[in-house]
Amino acid sequence: MNWTISGYSTALFATWYFIEEAGILFDAGDGLTATLLQKSRKINHVFISHADRDHLTGIMQFNQLNARDGWPVFYYPRDSRSFPALEEFLKRFDHYTAGARWIPVSPGDEIRINDHLIVTPVRNEHVEVEEHVIRSLSYKLVEVKQKVKPELAGLPSAEIRRIILEQGKEHTTREVRNTLIGYSGDTPVVDLQRWNNTGILIHEATFLESDAVKVVSHKNKHSRLEEVMEMVSTLEIGQLVLGHFSSRYEPEQIDRAILGACEKYGVTIPVFRVLPGEVVWDVLRGKPVNR
Repeated sequence: MNWTISGYSTALFATWYFIEEAGILFDAGDGLTATLLQKSRKINHVFISHADRDHLTGIMQFNQLNARDGWPVFYYPRDSRSFPALEEFLKRFDHYTAGARWIPVSPGDEIRINDHLIVTPVRNEHVEVEEHVIRSLSYKLVEVKQKVKPELAGLPSAEIRRIILEQGKEHTTREVRNTLIGYSGDTPVVDLQRWNNTGILIHEATFLESDAVKVVSHKNKHSRLEEVMEMVSTLEIGQLVLGHFSSRYEPEQIDRAILGACEKYGVTIPVFRVLPGEVVWDVLRGKPVNR
């Protein structure tokens, strides 16, 4: 499938990505509905990575315009107390939004989008908490299909139908999963294999220079472009979308840094970017930085 991914992502100010064909939104920063207008009505599932304001302040207007019985559904990190409080406030502030559902999720959960698509939450390292506490998540959009078992692939269709009738369909097929889209949310790179075999990876790259990241005990953690590109160079990934750049950087500075990192780490897959302060419609139809 050709995915239509549109979004806005500027560190500190707002982040959201709309996956049109799946009716999915990753994060819901400010300006979401003012940008998408009627397209926002296509969104049924909203996956929030964490409770920083630049990732959720678009919820109020989005919900006011689109809430109905049972929809949309907001998914959020299980132990983030901000979301139950936000849900209660919104329902008291505007009772017409009461139809929306709010569901806490954890790594290992599977959220079904349709017959063939699920979303799985993945723990990340943006918020430093104890291992059993979940306050920040990445997400994977996964395709789930049933395929004929390899040992049966050469049999005539009549023989396969016979096996199904006698033993059940489960004896003829196996489940195959493919990660179509990965969304990092805000997180430093820690698990180098997390995004292996991902079709499209949307990853934050807040800082261009390694010395821009200062360790402050009470601050949440972000990625550097260098570490993201180094990770990608070791994995099987189809396309890369970079965003969440700090607004301190000019577009030309970001593009030069991306090109330099591609050359340094031998990254040849298409690399796209969402520049600070810019809405990008249909990201993947644009020209990759490294082409």
